[in-house]
Amino acid sequence: MSKPRKHDGVVYARKDGKIWWIRYWDRNGKSRRESSHTADWDEANRKLRERLQARDGNLLEVIRKGEALSFGEWADSFLKNYSRPPIRAAKTHGANIRCVSHLKSAFADKRLVGLTADAIEQYLRDRLEQRVRVRFNGGYREKGPLKSSTVHQEFRVLRRMLNIAVRKKLLAANPCAGVEFPVAVKGLFRPHYVTWSEQERIESHGPEYLRNIVRIITETGLRVYKELAAMRKDQVDLSNAVVWIPDSKTPNGIAEVPLTPLALEAFRRQMAIAQESPFLFPSDRNGSGHQATFKTVWSKTLRRAKVPYFRIYDLRSTYATRLSAGGVADEWVTQMLRQGDAQVFKKYSQMKLQMKREALEKLNRRAGEIAPQTAERMCTVMVQ
Repeated sequence: MSKPRKHDGVVYARKDGKIWWIRYWDRNGKSRRESSHTADWDEANRKLRERLQARDGNLLEVIRKGEALSFGEWADSFLKNYSRPPIRAAKTHGANIRCVSHLKSAFADKRLVGLTADAIEQYLRDRLEQRVRVRFNGGYREKGPLKSSTVHQEFRVLRRMLNIAVRKKLLAANPCAGVEFPVAVKGLFRPHYVTWSEQERIESHGPEYLRNIVRIITETGLRVYKELAAMRKDQVDLSNAVVWIPDSKTPNGIAEVPLTPLALEAFRRQMAIAQESPFLFPSDRNGSGHQATFKTVWSKTLRRAKVPYFRIYDLRSTYATRLSAGGVADEWVTQMLRQGDAQVFKKYSQMKLQMKREALEKLNRRAGEIAPQTAERMCTVMVQ
């Protein structure tokens, strides 16, 4: 019978060495020895306690594996394996590359497990104090301060990177969970709900092809640029009232989308405008291509209609909200949006909350008092 252990672990020094070493036993009873990388005895004991706590929580292998990986190495792996098409859209991958380049400049040499919430918050504060740098032939030119939404996008990319690291057992927890963004970001993730009267006003002040875009997106929920702008005529089946989406942002986006009568009529009008082009929205500059953006015509139309600016993508959010307000279950709305994750639907809940607030404004607090008084007066007159 083996002799019982007196201690779970010990801190000891090697001969002629200033660095303390630690020895402990893992969950399988195997002895492990490693350097504490410090000459401070108290710091070495803290490292030993962390190892024992990780062992008891069955997180020892996670931490040891993550300690051997730097943030820069994990960032490169993220871009290669979790960001490129077809996993993510090309525009999303481009945005991830820009964000990761800034993150690597701050954390590239840090160990992945050494990334703390305090370090992330300090990075965000430093970025918010920086100014936009524009490259030109002679070097760089500084412009105005960075927008908080730009810095917040970097924070979202970092949070997703570390969430994947947690799922891959490289981190025990995501340090972004303990980070509070230093400033308020106005309007972030709060889509604008387009009322029907507002939609009619926008349609009346825009060119015909933009009226068709507004009507199609609010009736089908198609993605603006990935699905609708690049759509070809052979994807539209007017006789069966469906459109085929062969390429989308997510695998669930590849599907047949049914059309309402309003959407069907909008597609008919747009096909007549496109004439001989194979695309529904042909480009004026490129005879063989399609329109790449609607930003200019969209902002001008909103200005003429005297509607405060909102993203054209919010038309897709309006489609989801109208389905939900019509009594469609959230699970079905998620399927109609062709989303892979049901959690995405949560960002539309703010619009539903806005609709509820608008309904509360119509609350008549004297409704229970007016009717009895009127009836009593009428009754008195009849008795006299």
